[in-house]
Amino acid sequence: MSVRVLALDSTTEFGSLAVVEDGLVIEEVPLHSPDGFSHILFDQIESLLKRRGIRLAGFDGFAAASGPGSFTGVRVGLTAVKGLAEATGRKAAAVSNLQALAWFGSHALRAAVLDARRGEVYGAIYDAALRPVREEVVMKFPDWVATVPEGDLEIITNGFPIAAGLVKAPITQAPRALAGAVGTIAIARFVKGLASDPAEIDANYVRRSDAELMWKDR
Repeated sequence: MSVRVLALDSTTEFGSLAVVEDGLVIEEVPLHSPDGFSHILFDQIESLLKRRGIRLAGFDGFAAASGPGSFTGVRVGLTAVKGLAEATGRKAAAVSNLQALAWFGSHALRAAVLDARRGEVYGAIYDAALRPVREEVVMKFPDWVATVPEGDLEIITNGFPIAAGLVKAPITQAPRALAGAVGTIAIARFVKGLASDPAEIDANYVRRSDAELMWKDR
């Protein structure tokens, strides 16, 4: 079964787009936009499709990185994918950034970690099939490291600085661009019939927004 997916990631200032077909990344475009992607995303998509000679109707589905990351960035990506999927009558998939990071690993256990700012990290552990072993959490890095199990494990990140000697496991630096990994993971879901109606995909914030925290404290 041949499946072609357009995938995107706008969850941080280092975003990306990718055309993925049958598990092969046909083209991945790294993007950098510190002031967000809402004003450039569709122009970038149009340029990519024109370059590849593909129409939107030529995709079997669409995928977006669902977070954790910037609250605004997560919403921009998910909204774009929902719109594209609804306009073409296709299914959609939302893929965790942490799972996408784990895709770059090679060990039996893959501890994915992202900078959550405020002195915290987002972290999760997956097996080689990218199934979750430990749920996604947000906490201080030393506290999270203390929860990491022993075994054939590596830590995977894409920019979070880890001081030498702080962890015993090998550290893999993944690229900033995650859209290719997002698309590859999404295709596996499409093949298994696990893609969703675009209205059903949702954000994966892990940590509540400042507005939610402030409302609770009132």
